[in-house]
Amino acid sequence: MTRRIALVIEYDGTNFSGFQRQKNASSIQGEIENAIESLTRKGTILRSAGRTDAGVHATGQVAAFDTESVLPIPQIVSGLNNYLCEDIAIKSAYEVSGLFDPRRDALSRVYRYRLLESEHRSPFRKDFTQLVRIGLNTNKMQSAAATLLGTHDFRAFSGSQPAGKSYTRLLSRIDIWHNNDEIAVEFEGNAFLPQQIRRTVAALVDVGYSKTTIGKFEQMLTSGIQGAAQKVFPARGLTLMEVKYTGLPWRENAITTNN
Repeated sequence: MTRRIALVIEYDGTNFSGFQRQKNASSIQGEIENAIESLTRKGTILRSAGRTDAGVHATGQVAAFDTESVLPIPQIVSGLNNYLCEDIAIKSAYEVSGLFDPRRDALSRVYRYRLLESEHRSPFRKDFTQLVRIGLNTNKMQSAAATLLGTHDFRAFSGSQPAGKSYTRLLSRIDIWHNNDEIAVEFEGNAFLPQQIRRTVAALVDVGYSKTTIGKFEQMLTSGIQGAAQKVFPARGLTLMEVKYTGLPWRENAITTNN
């Protein structure tokens, strides 16, 4: 009997080519699929809620795979963590319906970009923050961010896409706050375009430094020019925090871990 197992995954994306398996590079998907095969003695395909780019991190990525293994959920969690490297951890697992699709069934995704507002770099946070100089006006940034809420064509803040792909997305929330010497910019939306968050944060920082106005920021959104927001902040500051579904957790027979 085939079972579908959903995983909640945390990873440091610094040393990976991204989530998606690649032929000649280390990926999150590849590492987990290898761990599943080592544990169950059978190969499978891991499908995720989103394909994070190289260098992007996650505390709440969701992915699912099919297996004929009869191992109980606690042993799946502990077994996979045993085979995985220290940069990837399975936080929890659930046995779900065979119809569950981690990408299509997601209601929204929450991403957070961390800015380090400091006069000097932090070696301990270099892989998780983008250094910016002191003096950002977060009130201006929040006002500019408010113009993005709702359903829009976000091609101005997107990298290139294959011909025919839609640039329309629903952005339901952007929150910006200080956390000591860091500034967090958190986005929630139904889905995101390539580089959308990193281009948006870079443009918001320009607003925060008064390098551009809120009006010009809004004009950029409505310009209809793909990649009009030319500056792209590094992937290291970006983390997929959570993927939201109806009825999570799906089943009571779940196991969580702090590993």
